[in-house]
Amino acid sequence: MKAHTIKKPYRCSECPKYFSDKSTLVIHMKVHTGDKPYHCLECLKDFKRKSSLTNHMRIHTGESQQCSVCQKIITKKCNLLTHMRVHSGEKPYQCSVCSKKFSAKSYLDKHMKVHSGDKPYQCSVCLKEFTNYANVLTHMRIHTGEKPFKCSVCSKAFSQKGNLIKHTNLHTGKKPFICSVCSKRFSVNSAMLQHMKVHTGEKPYQCSECPKGFSERSVLVKHMRVHTGEKPYSCTECFKCFSQKSTLDCHIRIHTGEKPHSCSICFKGFTKKSSLISHMRTHTGEKPYNCALCEREFSDKSSLIKHKRLHTGERPYHCSVCFKRFSETSGLSKHMKVHTGEKPYKCSECLKGFSGKSNLIKHMRVHTGEKPYQCSMCEKEFSEKAALLKHERIHTGEKPFKCSECLKNFAIKSSLVIHMRIHTGDKPYQCSVCPKAFPEKSALQKHTRVHTGDKLYRCSECLKAFSKKSTLLRHKRLNTGNNSHQCSMCL
Repeated sequence: MKAHTIKKPYRCSECPKYFSDKSTLVIHMKVHTGDKPYHCLECLKDFKRKSSLTNHMRIHTGESQQCSVCQKIITKKCNLLTHMRVHSGEKPYQCSVCSKKFSAKSYLDKHMKVHSGDKPYQCSVCLKEFTNYANVLTHMRIHTGEKPFKCSVCSKAFSQKGNLIKHTNLHTGKKPFICSVCSKRFSVNSAMLQHMKVHTGEKPYQCSECPKGFSERSVLVKHMRVHTGEKPYSCTECFKCFSQKSTLDCHIRIHTGEKPHSCSICFKGFTKKSSLISHMRTHTGEKPYNCALCEREFSDKSSLIKHKRLHTGERPYHCSVCFKRFSETSGLSKHMKVHTGEKPYKCSECLKGFSGKSNLIKHMRVHTGEKPYQCSMCEKEFSEKAALLKHERIHTGEKPFKCSECLKNFAIKSSLVIHMRIHTGDKPYQCSVCPKAFPEKSALQKHTRVHTGDKLYRCSECLKAFSKKSTLLRHKRLNTGNNSHQCSMCL
């Protein structure tokens, strides 16, 4: 009668949980005290309850049940029936509020608290509330740093048993969960359920700021940081902040030098798996991403997105100092160093500083003489890829840069920029001595020698020096009698 008149009169002094009888409260208190008085004599494992020890003993006596699909050991027959629903996909328990289905009644009971809003359990450190006490205990490990579940193969530790089980499947290669549509296998059920949304197209999680939908709540949470600008993950080495933990984990490898993803062909190491996948295409030659406008192919999606901006003219990244816009974040990052004056990359030979690592690599070729880029037509070698591309246009005759005023074509963009100054009258290079200005830097350098008296070009025959190369060449022709500019009419 007590259960009916006063449903749960026994309250835990540590947490807000109530119990219908004193014995259940006594058992529950062991959660707080950590007391595990029941010991297995076979493997010395400890338990809070006698019933848990009894169930565990079935593993040793052989009374336990085994799943015929994934070979998991189940101590109770009723638990085996529940477990089999993981493989069959059966979900007999339905929520009366949102019609969501569950494979076990306990999962439905937990879910119902989402609708009731009941969160009676609170973290004593950050006051976060939870629907059940087990989640509080798991959450507390964030504050304590405790990771009680250790992998027996690589000794990696985890705060949750479920994460250890998922991790162990990486070593065993076991993938017991099979997609009923395409037969793809998965090591964890959650990954299989997530994959199923590829077939159904289901995106139940909608962004409240933009029309974008997501198949996972966790992906929506990450996406929302695009709108809020929140970056909760901070690097302890350089204090750089990130919106996603996975991005922070990859970043930390810059400091540790760790490159866990290795190419099986050339053994090159990578900090990210996605970088390895992109790299593998250099060996296979695969280019799965096509531009719909010019049909150019790319080995990775990010390169295609960047390329598309050439067609659209989109420059989504702008400088907060001078408002100059860029099509790539890398371009903006390099540009910002113009304002800060930062040059963190130093040449070990001449100590010259550079704002970008790629610029230092190019510069080092001045010292090493390395010219890794070779023309396939004439075998001429170049220290930079951009120089090779420009050179190849001599052979192909390609002039992709067109003047919008007079329609003249140019092989390189810089030539078009200089040419445009004829139309605009722009002369950005000002002499510091006199008011004269020039459209090209090289013209200013030549002019400056008028003031400095520098004569860099010397005749090898008479040692006479000249300020311009063209003057030296003219001088040589007069001395040698080699007049290459001779009239064809009055020879």
